[in-house]
Amino acid sequence: MLACRNLDVRPRLGAPPLVQGATARFAAGGLHALIGPSGCGKTTLFKGLLGILPAEGEIFLRGRRVTEHDPLRRELAFAPQFSIAHGKLTVGESLAFALKLYRGVTGAAGATRIGELLQLVGLDDRRDALVEKLSGGQLRRLGLALELTTDPACLLCDEVTSGLDPRSEDQILAVLRALVAERGQTVACVIHNLAKLPQFDTVTVIHEGAVVFQGTLPGMLRHFDLTDALTLYDRLSEQPPEHWRQLWSEASAAWTADAPDHPARGKASPTPAGDPTPSVLAQAGTLLVRRWRLLWRDRGYLGLTLAITFGFPCLVVIFALRGLPQMKVLALDQSGQGPVDAMLARADFVGDALKMGTLVSGLIIFQVILLCLMGSNNGAREIAGERALYEKERMSGLRPAAYALAKITFAALLGAAQGAWMTVFVKALCQFPGSWGEQMLVLGGTCAAMSVVCLGLSAWFTSADKASLLCIYLVGFQLPLSGVVLALPAAIVWAVRPFIVTYWGWIGYLKAMGDVPAPHLYDAVILMGADKGWWFAPTTGALAVLGAHFLLGAGLVFWGCQRKHWP
Repeated sequence: MLACRNLDVRPRLGAPPLVQGATARFAAGGLHALIGPSGCGKTTLFKGLLGILPAEGEIFLRGRRVTEHDPLRRELAFAPQFSIAHGKLTVGESLAFALKLYRGVTGAAGATRIGELLQLVGLDDRRDALVEKLSGGQLRRLGLALELTTDPACLLCDEVTSGLDPRSEDQILAVLRALVAERGQTVACVIHNLAKLPQFDTVTVIHEGAVVFQGTLPGMLRHFDLTDALTLYDRLSEQPPEHWRQLWSEASAAWTADAPDHPARGKASPTPAGDPTPSVLAQAGTLLVRRWRLLWRDRGYLGLTLAITFGFPCLVVIFALRGLPQMKVLALDQSGQGPVDAMLARADFVGDALKMGTLVSGLIIFQVILLCLMGSNNGAREIAGERALYEKERMSGLRPAAYALAKITFAALLGAAQGAWMTVFVKALCQFPGSWGEQMLVLGGTCAAMSVVCLGLSAWFTSADKASLLCIYLVGFQLPLSGVVLALPAAIVWAVRPFIVTYWGWIGYLKAMGDVPAPHLYDAVILMGADKGWWFAPTTGALAVLGAHFLLGAGLVFWGCQRKHWP
């Protein structure tokens, strides 16, 4: 069914191989054990076969050489040591979303298939239980069920029985044996409990990155001159690795020649006809539905999001309370005179205008900074926090473009809604002049752009904490580098300004305040900044730059999701 010849597997390109010259085969319709001391390369071999890690050598499927890994993944599935599923979904929901994502199966057909899988893995009584409430053994069985949604011909299991109590371990092995006996599937499983070897058809031993035996359990005992399989690792430590490699090299000729599905040299495996994977838009739609459900299920994240969405605008209004009466007076029409003339006519009016200009400018920049913090919360952990899940779903058929599109859409819509609410709440209470539509576009665009930029950074990290910290730093440097609060040398200002979201949100909102019959608040800010060399871009220009930031973040998301980046 699945075989390799002279396979070298590396942790990354250019690094020394962790597995060297591996030659092994896993015959169709068998239950195969993969054993060896910790760190010897068992999981690494599986990841090399699946294309998760860089591999050099020959890989065969159904006796034909594989030239690319995408067709291979349509027939193979990989069950990691720990079940990878969203804890806030129920068992039934997890399987339903998997079926819809990978094969587009829904409705009655989906319900029937879910029932079959739950019965097969012994979780039919836990259909409505949240994944986070399952025991360790139940999580492993759910992991197997999720891999079986693609109906793979071969299943590679990475220590799915490790750390379980004897009863749970036996239940998992019973499921694997049922897959072989009842469904004719090929299963290869990394195990540590050598006492369970009699339940397997063949045993593959890996030692120091090399295959040093493959055959039946009695054959293994004879090869290593053992009376008990439990003493295997002690025997391996008695001789250097080269001894066992040479011993197997001499003994493996007969095993390889007698292989019933011995790989044929020079033949390439044909690409399976048709691709049952749903389209990019279909998968993106499924992911958005799932993400929305997870948002409402995760009370902690939902509470934080609601708190900053409704709490941050209140902070802006609180800071504006003392200046509201003066702002209202300043906003009145001054007997038909031009606004700047009216200010200059009275020295005290100029003083008030400077104070109001400082207040108004500060309130706008405060809004923008708070929206950038919301954007950081929206995107920083969104991809990095579930990178392992994404990589696993990608192996099962999730298209990277669909995942990226769904994440961008979710983050952008959430950010735009938060910016719109900030506009409505603050504008209604502070009575800022100007166009509602333009100001809503600016603040919504600011939060959406920062959300997607932080999402793009998240796509390049496997640690949610590191991604979140970097995004916080990014927001923290926005204020001083904007040049609105602190004076900076002109060369620095013009070098960094194109990349500062807060500046474009601030100036876009401010310019939208000026397009009214009595724009005195706007002119107060102009008066305040006359000696600071501020450059006042039009609102449309600010929106264009925010759009460029959005596109830059989206590009980072698509690019980061295309990279293979297992945690």
